[in-house]
Amino acid sequence: MLTVKIDGFKDIPVPAGLSAEDIFERAGLKKGSSEGKGAFSPLAVFVNNEVAALSASIHADCCLSPVYPDSPMGAEVYRHSLCFLLAMAAREIVPKRRLMVSMAIGNGYYHYFDDSEPISAQLLEALSSRMRSYVDADLPIRIATHSWSDALEYFEQSNQTDTAALIEYINDPFVQLNECGGYRDLHIAPLVPHTGLLSVWELIPYRRGMLLRFPHTKKPYEMEPFSDIPVLYDIAEEYEEKAKVLNAGSIGALNRINQSGNIQDFVMVAEALQNKKLSAIADRIAEKSDKTKVILIAGPSSSGKTTSAKKLSVQLRALGFKPIHIELDNYFVDRSRTPLDNDGKPDFECLEALDVEFLNQQLLDLFDGREVELPVFDFKSGSRKASGTTISLKNNEILILEGIHGLNERLTPQIPAENKLKIYVSALTQLNVDDHNRVRTTDYRLLRRMVRDHNFRGHDARATLDMWSSVQRGERLYIFPFQGSADIAFNSALDYELGVLKVFAEPLLQAVKPYHPEYSDARRIQMFISRISPISPQYVPNDSILREFIGSSVFEY
Repeated sequence: MLTVKIDGFKDIPVPAGLSAEDIFERAGLKKGSSEGKGAFSPLAVFVNNEVAALSASIHADCCLSPVYPDSPMGAEVYRHSLCFLLAMAAREIVPKRRLMVSMAIGNGYYHYFDDSEPISAQLLEALSSRMRSYVDADLPIRIATHSWSDALEYFEQSNQTDTAALIEYINDPFVQLNECGGYRDLHIAPLVPHTGLLSVWELIPYRRGMLLRFPHTKKPYEMEPFSDIPVLYDIAEEYEEKAKVLNAGSIGALNRINQSGNIQDFVMVAEALQNKKLSAIADRIAEKSDKTKVILIAGPSSSGKTTSAKKLSVQLRALGFKPIHIELDNYFVDRSRTPLDNDGKPDFECLEALDVEFLNQQLLDLFDGREVELPVFDFKSGSRKASGTTISLKNNEILILEGIHGLNERLTPQIPAENKLKIYVSALTQLNVDDHNRVRTTDYRLLRRMVRDHNFRGHDARATLDMWSSVQRGERLYIFPFQGSADIAFNSALDYELGVLKVFAEPLLQAVKPYHPEYSDARRIQMFISRISPISPQYVPNDSILREFIGSSVFEY
């Protein structure tokens, strides 16, 4: 017998080997929610602060906590399970076609078949109908253990080449698979215990593929209207073409290249493709240089927008332009005028923390040929002062403003649209874990931020993980709503960089222990990067965007 502690319950004795789902039932755990505002069935469980499937067997004394769908982890389990459901339907209806998952667009994941044939209305309806039948049947989803060789043979015969490549990197004698109704997929993350829990979703046509849409985290059983973000699809389509050149669209494929000894060549080609894109952006700016006076660059945390701006400046100088950087942080209002957030603390991320009127007046003066003195914000005193640095716009000079509000029209309301060009920078990797499992963009940026915080700010992994939810809140409020208004989108993700970031991040994550509140996220990311073959930082060029995070960049920050 074991002693198990459940959140909100007394310690209870249970026989060893019982599943978490059965333990919850014995304890009389009823429906609940992460915030006490709803009544939802749990989708997964925290076992000593590590997320696991409800079907997981418990073999030692531990603490259990239910994972509800209105929590970030619960939403992730729900979405991952929906992708499993769609892959299961596709295997049954069109077994010879290879389904691929791509990037998130709004509250949905873009899917397509790698044969490039468009998805007909009849096929879309058939897939949707089959998924609904799985939900109605409330089929159990179980974790089964297979030998390494049997798992590899299964995925090779199932035409899941990326999954087979991922298994090749695993050297454990046994491999866990998710199984439902005779369908199998690699166990990457916990799924819901029964298909009946996946009742709310929609499958809609989108471009040459389809969008598997899911509810918002805070309203787990309500669908919101679809709002398209074309700029994200453009990045996805562009990345697909780049993946064909690099011949790597998954972690397994990247591992193969790394282990073959060809990674240095791969790195050089990946960097060249990114520089080519920056060169194309510079050419577009040059075409509009008769009217464009200011370039506004914005992007979420750790998107690499600072180095992107610096590298774009180099490309512009190569075309004969003279870029002038203006730092938006120097336009903060005095701290006594800084708005307060809901906790009564200064909110430096909101637009009202900037002196928008003063910024616009200086821009207009520059456009009119006048000289202005740039301000400098003294963060110690919390006040703005004169810098003594004056600038004016002469022939071939162009302004570059980089900051989180760059895409928000309220930042530059007095500047005519034809005088500004907006660039959205983000690390939107198309690299998949395998055929049906995405690399989360937020995890990608979180790894960058974690490494940079440790290298340059003295923060450990716990500190970065602790503040990440606050960072994401600011992105949802001040960046993502305006990404669709960008004139140009630049993807700063480099296909090889996860292997480099692993070298720095793995020891940081290992320092987070099960009793730390941040352990569940640390463990999830640690398991994710464990599947990646490490890549030596020595191969990273000194002008790479990745150097902004790992150090030794030629650029000054």
